[in-house]
Amino acid sequence: MAVARYHHVAATLLNGKVLVAGGYNGVYLTSAELYDPSTGTWATTGNMNVARYYFTASILSNGTILVTGGENDDNLQSTELYTPSTGTWTTRANMHVERNCHTATQLSNGKILVAGGYNSGTESSSELYDPSTNTWTMTGSMHVERGCHTATQLSNGKILVAGGDNNAAVNGAELYDPSTGTWTTTGSLNVARFLHTASILSNGKVLVAAGWDSNNYFKSAELYDPSTGTWTMTGSLSATREVHTASVLPNGNVLVTGGENDIYLNGAELYDPSTGIWTKTKNMTAAREAHTASILSNGQILIAGGKSTGSIYLNSAELY
Repeated sequence: MAVARYHHVAATLLNGKVLVAGGYNGVYLTSAELYDPSTGTWATTGNMNVARYYFTASILSNGTILVTGGENDDNLQSTELYTPSTGTWTTRANMHVERNCHTATQLSNGKILVAGGYNSGTESSSELYDPSTNTWTMTGSMHVERGCHTATQLSNGKILVAGGDNNAAVNGAELYDPSTGTWTTTGSLNVARFLHTASILSNGKVLVAAGWDSNNYFKSAELYDPSTGTWTMTGSLSATREVHTASVLPNGNVLVTGGENDIYLNGAELYDPSTGIWTKTKNMTAAREAHTASILSNGQILIAGGKSTGSIYLNSAELY
């Protein structure tokens, strides 16, 4: 990449290119760039209007990319939209609430659900963005305040939020029903955790992996079964980690890369849902945390940026 960055965002565009934007490398960044899988090269594109990290990026049904919130010494409620055909960013309506380390999830109706996050405290609020009207509407609040949690769309269209932090790690999980705009509690995680990952498997279950609770790093993983609303422990990773990535591969396995556990990690592991077992796979060329992992149309995974040993910000990228 042209610019080293971590806690940035990455989104795969409809044309197959990958947009990387924002982040931090000693300064907060507005810059953005595009990776072209057909050439293996990066090119700069338009800058965001606001520098930000710890934010979200969501692809809308028309192929534009909505980024929300984050921070840059201030907590942000601003949002903006990237249009791939012009390579430019347009300011969109502000959220009602400043938030960073929140989640943004596209619903089946095309709206974006933003939930939780941090500002001067920790949020339980959630709001909906309607791309057709460029408006935000408050919707039901979660039962528990949380930031640095995960949000996953289930096959029934509901959104599962799990874990997070609100001055202590949270084990609670909740379901958002878009048809009613309300949250209901569901089974709790066996291990309270945040800065973990959550992946929807081909069988409809959700795999939550690793993370930490402010005192302990975890290598444990657990599965949520939407049909029973319960969590079951599954195989553990070989290494504890947080601020890693998890990608569902075309064959249904889950690739976890990097992260940190007081040291920066270059290790990668594969989870096989058919056996519930993790196996080590080839190490990344660089140890990295707070990087991004994007699935390309050819099935490869693009790993980009992050922070590495010696607190060095990375501009490198690699393919799995």
